[in-house]
Amino acid sequence: MLEIKYKIDDEMGLHARPAGQLVKLAAKFKSDVQLGTPAKMVNAKRIIGVMALTLKQGNEMTMTFNGEDEAEAAEAVKAFLEENQFSPIT
Repeated sequence: MLEIKYKIDDEMGLHARPAGQLVKLAAKFKSDVQLGTPAKMVNAKRIIGVMALTLKQGNEMTMTFNGEDEAEAAEAVKAFLEENQFSPIT
């Protein structure tokens, strides 16, 4: 299992357009991809769950990847997040 953590920098938070793009990207992989906060994790391949998190600017989010293509999924998602106003948390 791989885990990445990012902070949302976009003043609109994780709104519909980037959320939809992230869900579409996650759905390309066979691995289980989860997204959320310490309080709640959801399936990153389901837009309703992702939008229900209501992640706002400054929120930290965690993504986990578990499966046969987890490394490829994590790298693709990292690239997407860094291109779309998210900052890695180390």
